[in-house]
Amino acid sequence: MRTRVVVAISFRMVPWCFLERSAAGRAGLVSNTGRPKKFLVAPGFGRLHTGRAMSRPEFSETDERHMRLALRLAEEAARKGDVPIGAVVARGGEAFGSAGNERELRGDPTAHAEVLALREASERLGGWRLLETTIYVTLEPCPMCAGAITLARVPRLVYGAADPKGGAVGSVIDLFEAPVVNHRPTVETGLLGEESAALLEGFFSARR
Repeated sequence: MRTRVVVAISFRMVPWCFLERSAAGRAGLVSNTGRPKKFLVAPGFGRLHTGRAMSRPEFSETDERHMRLALRLAEEAARKGDVPIGAVVARGGEAFGSAGNERELRGDPTAHAEVLALREASERLGGWRLLETTIYVTLEPCPMCAGAITLARVPRLVYGAADPKGGAVGSVIDLFEAPVVNHRPTVETGLLGEESAALLEGFFSARR
């Protein structure tokens, strides 16, 4: 007698950056092999780590303005020979910390855009707890930067392009879902993601 085995796969078991929407709007699995681009435009869905249901983010004009500043900082970083990543820490309409990647410029392995922006915001706001702020980043944060964001108690993260090789907010790992983390920001993705991905692709293509 033959036995049929049915295996159910949850989308939570698959890195979310490899989910792609078809023309009909249905999500489907996409293999990471044979994908021509290193950086992907993050899908525009809010990944909420606050116990609330997932929702589609509605970005405001203020959100876009801060992300465009992050993109300009990323462009400046590229001109100085650094990987083009920019970050802005803002509260409402005011930016309190902003930086581009300066790892090559400073010769400092920790001089990522997010870390520098968080440091500046902490100095200007007079403390390490960056409550009621949002950090805008052109690329999905790495493990170090995701850790710094949660340690700074930033309640909201918005980023543009996903990083399927080193992203720590869902692409490779999701640090915010780890038991060791006691502060889980709201994460919203896809804001100016095409521009962010194109900037990174152009930077690395010129160096091949």
